[in-house]
Amino acid sequence: MATLITRWLLSILLVNVPNCFAPAPPAAPSLPDCYIPCDEKNNCADIHCRWDPSLDPQIPTNYSLHWEPAKNEEGHVINGTSLSGIIHRKHFSHGELHVWVLAKNQHGSTSSQKAMYITHDIMKLPPPNITWSFQDTLEVEWAFSCDELQISLGHCDVRYRTEADQVWAEEESGLHGYTFDSPQPCTVYEFQVRCSCAKGLPSDWSAIYRIQSLEAAPIGELDVWMDCGMSQAPSNCFLTWKRLPISQACGLILGYEVRLSYSNYAEVLVNLSTSEPGGQLVCSETQCRFNSSIKAISTASVSAYNTHGATEPSYLAVPIPGKWKNEQAIHLKMNKENLTVSWDEPSQLSDNLKEYVVQYKQAGCPPGQGFDWVKVNKNHTVGILKGQYKKNTPYQVSLFTISHSSKVHHLSSVIGYSLEGTPSKVQSFKVFSIADTHVTLLWKPVPLSMQNGVILYYQFIVDQVNGQKVHNVSASPPEENMTFKLHGLSPGQNYEVRIRAVTSAGPGENATVNFKTNLNEILVLPIPLLVGFISVVLICFLVILSCSFVSANFCHGENKACPLVPTFLYEKVPDARNSHILKHMMYQANDQLACICIPVNEPHPEISVLEVLEIQPCADRLTRPVVGDGCFEMEDDQREEAVTEECHRTDHRYGREEYSKMLDSDEEKDREEGWSSEEDEQPTSGYEKHFMPSALEVQVA
Repeated sequence: MATLITRWLLSILLVNVPNCFAPAPPAAPSLPDCYIPCDEKNNCADIHCRWDPSLDPQIPTNYSLHWEPAKNEEGHVINGTSLSGIIHRKHFSHGELHVWVLAKNQHGSTSSQKAMYITHDIMKLPPPNITWSFQDTLEVEWAFSCDELQISLGHCDVRYRTEADQVWAEEESGLHGYTFDSPQPCTVYEFQVRCSCAKGLPSDWSAIYRIQSLEAAPIGELDVWMDCGMSQAPSNCFLTWKRLPISQACGLILGYEVRLSYSNYAEVLVNLSTSEPGGQLVCSETQCRFNSSIKAISTASVSAYNTHGATEPSYLAVPIPGKWKNEQAIHLKMNKENLTVSWDEPSQLSDNLKEYVVQYKQAGCPPGQGFDWVKVNKNHTVGILKGQYKKNTPYQVSLFTISHSSKVHHLSSVIGYSLEGTPSKVQSFKVFSIADTHVTLLWKPVPLSMQNGVILYYQFIVDQVNGQKVHNVSASPPEENMTFKLHGLSPGQNYEVRIRAVTSAGPGENATVNFKTNLNEILVLPIPLLVGFISVVLICFLVILSCSFVSANFCHGENKACPLVPTFLYEKVPDARNSHILKHMMYQANDQLACICIPVNEPHPEISVLEVLEIQPCADRLTRPVVGDGCFEMEDDQREEAVTEECHRTDHRYGREEYSKMLDSDEEKDREEGWSSEEDEQPTSGYEKHFMPSALEVQVA
């Protein structure tokens, strides 16, 4: 049941909806407003009419202007689509005239009401011209006449306002002049006048005429700042200020006084006259510049003067030059006519803060051009600069603070564009270093004047066997030369890499470099060279080994040297002349495995330092078996021969004597003191006397 009711309601709605939006004829236009304009020669001829549609038509509408004399003579019509029309003089006669407008579209037509005009009463003379003014009493005069029309002069109206005010004050005045009562001193006033004849319509308002009240000393202070270009180098900074508006100049500005204070406390006063432009003073329509660098200047002040006085000096403390750091993030909104800069309030806001300064500088412009600034109250965080900003052109926007002591501190600088485009091609792109699996690429960033936008990143495109790889490398911080290391390459392969800069408008043109990676280092050496190197190493090893065997077989003679044996194979033995045997030294005399030990290092901490001599190794030494403590094991007969052969002969080359003939200094001392024993009287070899302790020494120990 509910479904049937719903369908019934929908059918009724569909039947009635077309009736609600049925096409209709256009709305009736307004009553036509007609007049006869006269030129400066008082030539009055055609009738000009204009009207307004009562509603904005949604359907194309044609309008036609109709008129007829009041005596029902034949009427005329002008067709068109505009909202104005002209009735030419030949199509009407002077007297009473009825005028109306007809609006027509594809669904019908509608007519406005008829307006009745008398042609002599709708004449409109041109506005008067203000020809003279007097500053002392703020008086103006103008010229207006109705004589050529043979009509008497009616009346004139005057309206005025100050330059800073947008509201007009209107008064009726005399026919040829007006005197303003009680003007404010040093104020610019704007005047307009309109007049009418005894018959006809009032004229339009005249052009705005400006006049300043009596001159006085200029008021206020100059807005002083500095133009340092894009580099911010102190040698490029120039003192700059904005010209006073007429309302503050209070007359003709004759010049400026600039006082410069240097870091050595010296002061210089410079008088810049406006009558001599092109020297140290350079002025445009809105700004003036002291055309000398402010390098080495600590503070500066500027004041403007006229015949009645001067403004208060405006001070500025020149910041210490150095590399700027972005301490505060700023945000830009920029179009062709407006630059809006916003920022967050600094976290550490100084109580001495007076105001912010927002400035912009167009890249590539000399001092005094493409430069402007605005000062913002410390309680606000938005600055707006109006101008004509070129598209694809970089502007450096900077934010500063000024303290009550006139000190300047830089907060941040960014590059902005009114409209961004694609960047230019990277001019310098090459291979810096190359290896087997990686390569280092070097390029120079696109110059600022050719970026056409803020470069977001540089894009590398590498064509490989397994496909194309893309790497995005950040464009900040910008450096003179930028590098990128490309990994994951194959040894000995040819590659092509393309680079392009990318802005918000898209990527720029590609720059290309081709290279071939190196082979692995082990494969780089030629095979013959590698074989030759290994052969030389083997030959050297065999020569050393053969020399060792030869020396073992042939070096048995006394004092024979083996020149082919390297010195590191020589044995180290003590020189008997410098040996020092301690009293408490113990010797295992009855050891069955007695051996000749030639220690490299004497283990006793109190042993005397011996002179170490290198002697040739002999075959019997190299071939004897070695026991665990590093000694050569020998039979008793062999040991006796070895002691006799090695220890009883004199080496004349090194001045050695037989051990049996040498007496240790401690032994001699002991004998003098009466130390003796039966072992001392027993026959012993010189070696034993010199190195072996006696039985008494062992017992005492």
